[in-house]
Amino acid sequence: MTEVKCHKTDIMAINDAMDLLSGKWKISILSTMCYYNERRFSDMLSNLEGISNKQLSKELKELEINKLIKRTVVDSQPVAVHYTLTDYGWSLKDIINDLAAWGTKHRRVIMGGEKV
Repeated sequence: MTEVKCHKTDIMAINDAMDLLSGKWKISILSTMCYYNERRFSDMLSNLEGISNKQLSKELKELEINKLIKRTVVDSQPVAVHYTLTDYGWSLKDIINDLAAWGTKHRRVIMGGEKV
């Protein structure tokens, strides 16, 4: 494969990933699940300041359709719903950690505490 074709394939793959993970909330939802493992809907609402019930529900459905999270209904009184990452969803853990590290460094750089 030529270098140009290889880069084009990589760029297409990045576009596919960004289509799935784009928007204000998906990375944040996946992050809270990476750091806390099993989460209830109300847990995520309290972690994600500013998200509405409707928006969180929509984002969770999309992540479930894309096989990144699993929704489990627990037969209890009252009925509880738990969300966990699938094995496929866990494959994003390193990316989440890298984003967190980069974000921490970026904050230091823009605040003047670290040189680029």
